[in-house]
Amino acid sequence: MHASQGRSAGLGLALASAFAFGGSGVAAKPLIEAGLDPLHVVWLRVAGAALVMLPVAWRHRDLLRRKPALLVGFGLLAVAGVQACYFAAISRIPVGVALLIEYLAPALVLGWVRFVQRRPVTRAAALGVVLAAGGLACVVQVWSGLTFDLVGLLLALAAACCQVGYFVLSDQGADEAEQADPLGVIAYGLLIGALVLTAVARPWSMDWGVLGGRADMDGTSVPAWLLLGWIVLIATVLAYVTGVISVRRLSPQVAGVVACLEAVIATVLAWILLGEHLGAPQIIGGAVVLVGAFIAQSSTPKAPAAGPVAGSGSGSGSGSGAAGVGPDAAGAGSGADGLGSVPGAAGAELSAGRTAP
Repeated sequence: MHASQGRSAGLGLALASAFAFGGSGVAAKPLIEAGLDPLHVVWLRVAGAALVMLPVAWRHRDLLRRKPALLVGFGLLAVAGVQACYFAAISRIPVGVALLIEYLAPALVLGWVRFVQRRPVTRAAALGVVLAAGGLACVVQVWSGLTFDLVGLLLALAAACCQVGYFVLSDQGADEAEQADPLGVIAYGLLIGALVLTAVARPWSMDWGVLGGRADMDGTSVPAWLLLGWIVLIATVLAYVTGVISVRRLSPQVAGVVACLEAVIATVLAWILLGEHLGAPQIIGGAVVLVGAFIAQSSTPKAPAAGPVAGSGSGSGSGSGAAGVGPDAAGAGSGADGLGSVPGAAGAELSAGRTAP
């Protein structure tokens, strides 16, 4: 019963994380259209969240001594790496293509579990990944602008690998007697990511006056600071906290598949709030993503296994079960709200909350 309750709570947190991450794009796009550079919006997002989490970082300052590698890895991969690689990728290839490649991360997580950790993977979890990836291709309408650019494809694949790092590192140490508190890991990850992105984004060249004005959201004038507050508090702090906790209560591979819902949520919100209408392929694709996520998260081994079974959802990827947790980080994986647009792919540029504004 306890394991079942922990699993249900983990699924709820993963869905909350996907919703929070998926909602980042609809708040970021009006700011970009108001005059902010996309990279500056990303910097504001990460730096603002790091500032909010600063008291948490101070409270867990012992992590600097106990888990320096984990903190640096989370900051470089789960925060800065995904963002930088994704933006570099969409500068060379269509947003839809970049998103699809980035959301191959759940499949790569299964590969990590099966071939690196040498643990069995359920067929249902693998099927869920395949369905979710296929549905995502329909949501972003990847066929609307295919171009072959080897460097761009490699950069998108690097973003996917960074997402794998996010899921794996979120689960790191969940089975240890003295766990690294997820909130502390997120706080220091955001601080490190903000430092790295400062060098890349160069915020001193930003038009700060935009934040004191208003932005247009499908004909409705909204204070720019309110949109920024949503991006920082909901789409970053809340999203990361609920995400990391969900990874520990489910498993990296299951949480990764549920994270594919970000693209669906982002597209639906873009339809409702920004007037970007959905086409039939996107509606069908969204349904397929939902089916894939459900199959993956509901895959439970029929018989007790000697060790943890990837995709079972009965424990964390590292055997933590429904045991405890800390904060958030990724039920979905680091966000990737694209910023460009793909012809016919309404809202595709808003998809992954982890990687773009």
